[in-house]
Amino acid sequence: MLSVKSDNKRGDSVIRETFRKQGFRILISLSAILLLSVGCSKGEANKKLYVYNWSEYMPDEVIAEFEKETGIDVVYDVYSSNEEMYAKIKAGGGGYDIAFPSSDYAKIMIGEGMLQKVDRSKLDNMKHLDPDFLAKMTFDPQHDYAVPYAMGAVGIAVNTKYVKDFPRSFDIFKMEKYKNRMTLLDDMREIISSALLIHGYNQGSTDPEALKKAKEEALAWKKNILRFDSEGFGKAFASEEYWVAHGYAENINSELSDEQKKHFVYFIPEKGAMMAIDSMVLLKDAKNVEAAHRFMNFIMRPEVYVKIVEHFNMPSINVEARKLKSIPDLYPIEELKRATVLEDIGDAVQVHNKVWEEIKLAR
Repeated sequence: MLSVKSDNKRGDSVIRETFRKQGFRILISLSAILLLSVGCSKGEANKKLYVYNWSEYMPDEVIAEFEKETGIDVVYDVYSSNEEMYAKIKAGGGGYDIAFPSSDYAKIMIGEGMLQKVDRSKLDNMKHLDPDFLAKMTFDPQHDYAVPYAMGAVGIAVNTKYVKDFPRSFDIFKMEKYKNRMTLLDDMREIISSALLIHGYNQGSTDPEALKKAKEEALAWKKNILRFDSEGFGKAFASEEYWVAHGYAENINSELSDEQKKHFVYFIPEKGAMMAIDSMVLLKDAKNVEAAHRFMNFIMRPEVYVKIVEHFNMPSINVEARKLKSIPDLYPIEELKRATVLEDIGDAVQVHNKVWEEIKLAR
């Protein structure tokens, strides 16, 4: 802080001149401090990255490695559903830079102007991504907004200790000899979409004839299952309450002992399988855009991405990372390629909900 002393021998004019000069210096100094402060604030802001992701969907070591390499502090927050994520961002909450919506919600967020385009020139590691799966991203065909993070399909698990000679399709649920030893996900979109696809219709069809066939198909499955189950199918399969379970491979495999895995077969149905692609997206109001691009590109680096897929034992959308993977896939990647990406179906969801209620209430 500058101080100004008066000199009585020089008179008031000198004092005024001294004040004028010192005041000018103070003004310049304060301006410089303010500019430096603004510059530091901006620099500090660019050292932060606000990430909003699914719960337990990224290994801590990957985040720590990114922070160590870049000096960027990742502020990490989690959600448990697409609906929760969407509602919070739509309401303007969180101040996040990156989110991880599934394919159907990515389409909604693009349509509602909630995202900004990514700069592909800063994402050179996209070259490692499998073009067959990039082609499935019809909700963002030019990849302007969505950078794929993970993919997976809902398949069927079979305990071969009890189930022999079965079709690798949804027809397994029509096998009456396994009645009350099977389960399907309690998920309207999965069941109705699969039934529609099996009969050659689009997942968002509202055609009465299409929905009639889908309903009949689903009812043929329902009469042999113990229950629809989206919560405990993994544990119930491990306890052998279920011998056949429609669900996610990772959830089921994680519940099995090494001995049980000897009798564990998992397949993606030849027709009707649904898959999801969760993507990294740059939110419209993101403040740390440069850091966001560095993070996304880092995640797609093969030696980094392999840590993610091995941690969760999920299929790799990254071709080069597949070559580095040291544990076997739970199912062949080729089977995943025949699955259909779950997308937003707009107003058709209301019609499907009505059919779903009829299926659930049928005896």
